[in-house]
Amino acid sequence: MALLKRSEVEPHEDYGFFGPGSVVWKVWSYPTSLTVGFQRSVVVEELDPPLVAAVHGTQGIYRRPRTRYDRTLRYFAMVAFAGSREVCRAADVLVKVHSKAVGRLPYGEGTYDANDPASQLWIQLTGWHSILYAYEKYGPGKLTAEEEREYWQACATAAEFQTCSPDDVPRDREGVRAYFERMRPRLSASPIARQAMTHLLRADLVLPPAPLWARPASLVVARALRIATVATMPRWMRELAGIRQSRALDLLIVPVMKASFALAHLSPRIELLLLARQSPSTVAVVAPMKLGIAPRREEVLTPAEARARHGFTKPAEAHLDLRARQMTRVLDDGLAPSEQGLMESQDTLGPLA
Repeated sequence: MALLKRSEVEPHEDYGFFGPGSVVWKVWSYPTSLTVGFQRSVVVEELDPPLVAAVHGTQGIYRRPRTRYDRTLRYFAMVAFAGSREVCRAADVLVKVHSKAVGRLPYGEGTYDANDPASQLWIQLTGWHSILYAYEKYGPGKLTAEEEREYWQACATAAEFQTCSPDDVPRDREGVRAYFERMRPRLSASPIARQAMTHLLRADLVLPPAPLWARPASLVVARALRIATVATMPRWMRELAGIRQSRALDLLIVPVMKASFALAHLSPRIELLLLARQSPSTVAVVAPMKLGIAPRREEVLTPAEARARHGFTKPAEAHLDLRARQMTRVLDDGLAPSEQGLMESQDTLGPLA
């Protein structure tokens, strides 16, 4: 794949919700974020019983792992780097996509709903925590106290594009730790959780087929990413999920990944080239930031300003009729959910195949 040219990059409409100089751009633009950080987040998420029930119910990670990974990574990158209209549209259509992920819990009593605020808060915090953790472990290191406060405030801003409340997002490291401690008794490594975690640790499933001569190198990269991701997971979590890795590998992978990411970060075009192999649809989102291409309007908006300007509803209040119809179809009528949201999402989140 050829290196991307500046003339081929479409500028965003505005800076979205963070912009140059923000700690979000500093952390999320480092190559640890959309690799180890993102992989860690989707693996750890599966320990939440309602969330993994939704994942298992749709079977997307098994039927189409590359496109599912690509679309999910594109969404998170959009929130960090895309224009405000694009982000509002993506958040709106994601509510429709999640409306089909409803059903009865396979283990225990109760139901699950991917739009449930508690599940969305879990996704939000595991995602942002994992991105920061990978940056600290394999990147430049810890943020300053002021930067960390800004980071978690930004996480609350980004939560406005989920169905959870930004008021529930902790604003410091201690609050984040307390949240995960509260969640720990609720986590479960059920058979479907272990299956999903093992599956999502296989980075080779999201990479395009390599030519015969490049397959050994591709497998080495996938293996290194798996080792690096597992090394970020606490021991209790690995034991819960049945994931084994020696302490020696945990230690040895750190200098390897730090050097590799630092080398990749020397060239924005090389970073984009590597991203194109992992998540082709995310390149257009990240390229303007990486190549220093200013948006058409150099402004940063709040979520409320963006919704008012572009005519979108808060995700928590969006498409309530569709969500109710999906619940009725699945829980009362015993029918498969409508694919309406999934089909509509392709223009915004990328193709399904």
